[in-house]
Amino acid sequence: MVLGTSSGAGKSLMTAALCRVLLRRGDCPLPFKGQNMSLNAWVDGDGGEMAYSQAMQAWAAGLEPCCAMNPVLLKPQGDSTSEVILNGRPAGIARAETYYQDWFRPGWQAIRRGLAQLEHGHPTGRLVLEGAGSPVEMNLQPRDLTNLRLAQFLRARCLLVADIERGGVFAQIVGTLSLLRPVERPLIRGILINRFRGRRELFDNGRRWLEERTGVPVLGVMPWLNDLFPPEDSLDLLERRRHKPEADLEIAVLRLPSLSNFSDLDPLEAEPWVRLRWVRPGEPLGQPDAVLLPGSKRTLADLAQLRQAGLDRALQRFAAAGGAVFGLCGGLQMLGVELDDPEGSDGDGADRQPGLGLLPLRTRFTADKLCRQRRCRPLWPPGAAGDLAGFELHRGRSEVLADGVEPLADGEGLGWVKGEVAGTYLHGVFDDGPWRRSWLNRLRQRRGLAPLPLTVLGHHVQREGVLDRLADAFAAHVRWQDLLTDGGDAGSWNNG
Repeated sequence: MVLGTSSGAGKSLMTAALCRVLLRRGDCPLPFKGQNMSLNAWVDGDGGEMAYSQAMQAWAAGLEPCCAMNPVLLKPQGDSTSEVILNGRPAGIARAETYYQDWFRPGWQAIRRGLAQLEHGHPTGRLVLEGAGSPVEMNLQPRDLTNLRLAQFLRARCLLVADIERGGVFAQIVGTLSLLRPVERPLIRGILINRFRGRRELFDNGRRWLEERTGVPVLGVMPWLNDLFPPEDSLDLLERRRHKPEADLEIAVLRLPSLSNFSDLDPLEAEPWVRLRWVRPGEPLGQPDAVLLPGSKRTLADLAQLRQAGLDRALQRFAAAGGAVFGLCGGLQMLGVELDDPEGSDGDGADRQPGLGLLPLRTRFTADKLCRQRRCRPLWPPGAAGDLAGFELHRGRSEVLADGVEPLADGEGLGWVKGEVAGTYLHGVFDDGPWRRSWLNRLRQRRGLAPLPLTVLGHHVQREGVLDRLADAFAAHVRWQDLLTDGGDAGSWNNG
């Protein structure tokens, strides 16, 4: 199990690295995070929702993602409430003050079901668990679902990750270990120092001090890595910065208050010729080459925020002048002329709002959620070839109200285009290299720039290379074999 001294210590990536090195060893690693809080979701082959970070870990393990790897997913929706997803399916709404009272038992049952499903499908697999936040949040420990309760239940050997970039790494580690109960302390088999800049030998004195002070071996010092990795939350997304001196296109992305599924934008972030500029409500739109409206957990509330800040008028002026606009999922819904939520499925109560009026669409929200993988043939941009693959994850159905709008793909209800304004419900559309480049080349043509080659592999190939480089660094800098049982045999599954 990979634990962290805090949120953002690097648990997700270290878990992915461990999965990849175990796969190379010939093991069958099974990533698992009992409970995750994230608006970055993935839909598995059975239509179940799970956190994107566990999907990434599954790819690192050479497996297809399945929601059993993340049996409890909490999706924040404001006002101290979250949608609760249990074993891939919506289960209700939780309030922060009563979450553990109302959801602890159902959550633990969902975790047991997820473990049983993985055991049934992979009886010789080795679980690679990821914790959440800090394992010693004293006010939460009695109802802990995903850290030390799970570690004790499975007798997991734990690696404690601390981020030296944040500062105070010695206090992080010593403080965390000192707050563990006597029955929990033996679970910690090693310490990992993450994001170290400079020569590792400069930390030798620190390593020796930690080992003498805590009695726990420091199994590795991971260097600072400059590769682009999918973040787990929007704060990490906004904090990461890539220096792109060769970028000649700027795409403004509206930073919605309830931004979701921002992993859709990772392929654009990875394009060296593209610079993404995040625009919050209240900030000027400027004159970008295109504006992108990403997904939203609360489409109507975010649309109201854009309108209050005047971004709706700025976007309408931009489109009227011929500017390119693209909407993803909730962003697509905002581009329409009307959004109707008679049952309050998208927010706190019944609501009806005018949309931005850039596409002749009406969206009606209902209680049911559409979650499924899709494959379709693109009909736009001209020249895009091959199949598009991704998934739908949304409430609300959109219908076309007028002529003059064309389908983006041959899949029913997946997206529409009118002039330079387009949108789709297909998450992952930018993963397809030729389609992404076809869209970017429309922007480049307007600027008189040379087109980019369409003979480019999908983003999943680039992601595999990143995971391999991550695993190479992990294998070179971490004594991960010390976490294995004597003889390297897989541990027991259900010991509770």
